[in-house]
Amino acid sequence: MKIIVSHPNSNQFNRWALDGLLDRNMLQEFNTSLAAFPGSFLDKLSNVKTFSEIKRRSFVSNLQPFTKCSPWRETGRIVSGKFGLQSLVKHETGIFSVDSVYRDIDFKTKSRLKKAKLNGAKGVYAYEDGALNTFLEAKKLGLTCFYDLPIGYWKHARKLLEQEYERSPEWVPTLTGLQDSPTKLSKKDRELQLADKIFVASTFTKNSLVDFDGILNNVQVVPYGFPNPTTKRNYSNITRRNKLKLLFVGRLEQRKGIGDVVKVADALKNHVSLTIVGQKPTQDCEALNSAVKRHHWISSIPHAKVLELMKEHDVLLFPSLFEGFGMVITEAMSQGTPVITTERTAGPDLIEHGENGWLMKAGSTLSLKNCVEEILENKEIIAQVGKNALESAYNRPWKKYGEELAQAMRDHF
Repeated sequence: MKIIVSHPNSNQFNRWALDGLLDRNMLQEFNTSLAAFPGSFLDKLSNVKTFSEIKRRSFVSNLQPFTKCSPWRETGRIVSGKFGLQSLVKHETGIFSVDSVYRDIDFKTKSRLKKAKLNGAKGVYAYEDGALNTFLEAKKLGLTCFYDLPIGYWKHARKLLEQEYERSPEWVPTLTGLQDSPTKLSKKDRELQLADKIFVASTFTKNSLVDFDGILNNVQVVPYGFPNPTTKRNYSNITRRNKLKLLFVGRLEQRKGIGDVVKVADALKNHVSLTIVGQKPTQDCEALNSAVKRHHWISSIPHAKVLELMKEHDVLLFPSLFEGFGMVITEAMSQGTPVITTERTAGPDLIEHGENGWLMKAGSTLSLKNCVEEILENKEIIAQVGKNALESAYNRPWKKYGEELAQAMRDHF
């Protein structure tokens, strides 16, 4: 039983999905934009600083025979970004926008389905915003449609985030993610309708589909895996005399709870220090502009440095208001850094409150403050909770995610 996979730019969870299918001899074909393999021209080009972004499109060599690329739109997007040609990458309408790249790979995958079926393909696995035309053609050919929804359902997002206009109006300018057109939102709904099976990475994402108007086919939760756990973590610097070192990592928008983080750090400034890592979504939010001046702000650093920074801090704060998963949770836990997060992330799927992390009520600054204060009163607990977080990381490596996903596809037939 073979599966065709489509993803325009790939990412960590897509790569491990491919790994799981490869291990079970279930991969028929992988359609993407750019792919660099060891020794290839793109691999060598990625060593040039100007084109270093290509390194993010590096794949293992055993995937090369299965990979079909359509690089031109994505190349145009990268080049346009380098030269500041914003009109070419404008949301939805730009010729080299992310949406344009997704449409291109969607149509390219659609065009390959007939041949793929003749070669033994039984199903296609595609991701949100890049599946519609592929699924329409797959239905005509009798292929099974597997769909990946990486973030919660858009109607549920709007319902929850609109509450911020009253709760935290000063942070509303950072809520830039509600800009999709009616046409794009309708397309998302059609993709969900066509799917024979929907994969999500958290129970929260699954529950968000309660706002979908209609009946959806089988929805299955397969949580993502953890990065390789650190073998070097020292908790000896966590003492009652030292300030509690808090860390926030992510885009600096209220969807991820940055306003709540800042309010708590300001209220407890005599007892905590706060490091913020992430880029501003806008320059027009005075609350954010002021906050990054008061606290230690790092706009951007390499991912490996982020992991090191996590290891140097006591607790990661991630009070997200709407998250499909929240990979910073697993990243921090893999470094032995316990996390405070909400029920609107993968937190409830990964964390037992007070054992390997802490869960708080989303949209409540008071809930976050109470949680931090409880830790301040008993700093000794950080080491044990951090070690338990590490144990959680050991028990669910990324490979397990790929294995479970591939098995779920096989079980569908």
